[in-house]
Amino acid sequence: MLTSRWIAGPESRSPGPLVAALTDFRMRRLLDLPGIVRHGRSLSRHWPELPGAVGMWLWADVPGRRVGSLSVWRREEDLHGFVRLREHVAIMRAYRHRGTLRSRTWEVEHLDRAELLRALR
Repeated sequence: MLTSRWIAGPESRSPGPLVAALTDFRMRRLLDLPGIVRHGRSLSRHWPELPGAVGMWLWADVPGRRVGSLSVWRREEDLHGFVRLREHVAIMRAYRHRGTLRSRTWEVEHLDRAELLRALR
């Protein structure tokens, strides 16, 4: 599994509790991977300015045709604000019929990056 570097958000020093969110998109065709990665990286450039964003990783499991993100937010409302961003909505509309999306959120007491990365395994 490949992971990006940790991308800190404007709330990177926020104390807990925090909200973690894991997305897992399993694409039907590997041919969609370049476009998905390009759009995901483009969206991640907004990360340092997103209200409530603590930090995130992008990840990919190429043999498994899976990509996603693991993000940390100050509050669940901040996560919902991101999900409603025009750019995010456009990407989801463009790719939602090209695979299956699973996601989950959970509360963490404090930011422990090593512990969070275990959620990807």
